[in-house]
Amino acid sequence: MALTDTLSNQLLIAMPQLADPNFTRTLTLICEHSAEGAMGVIVNRTLDLRLGELLQHMQIEGASDALRDHPVYYGGPVEPERGFVLHRPIGEWDTTIAVTPTLGLTASRDILAAMVSGELPRDALVMLGYAGWGPGQLEEELTGNAWLTLPAEESILFETTAEQRWQAAARRLGVDLNLFTGDVGHA
Repeated sequence: MALTDTLSNQLLIAMPQLADPNFTRTLTLICEHSAEGAMGVIVNRTLDLRLGELLQHMQIEGASDALRDHPVYYGGPVEPERGFVLHRPIGEWDTTIAVTPTLGLTASRDILAAMVSGELPRDALVMLGYAGWGPGQLEEELTGNAWLTLPAEESILFETTAEQRWQAAARRLGVDLNLFTGDVGHA
């Protein structure tokens, strides 16, 4: 991959043989990618935690029952105590990475307070932690066939259930992950 290429706004589909328990059967959105490394969030693995518990811990009150019942996602193994909100529309929040002109990743408290008060964003996934790769690490993993890539589609992120996202992304490529084996063949 040339240094001018970027994987930002790409979905990484973990190949079935990927044995790292942090990434087994995951779908990861790459939010930033450069020669210095990559940062992304896993979008299909929920935690045994509801948003209401997180809001209570942060002392943000007034959430509706429906909002309190939203799942919290495992965003990745790096800084698992740090919260992020993947959302559309992008809006104007204190600390937002613009993944696209319509999709943002925000790590500030103000977006959660806005969600509680019924303001935008319209669609949001709340997560703890993120995935990170050092310089050249993700490119090496791609060369080793650990991942398939697909341009991110917001419909997969916000209109497909968490349990179906991994397979749905692969199907967009015409791939049935159930047909893959972990065995390596040699000719």
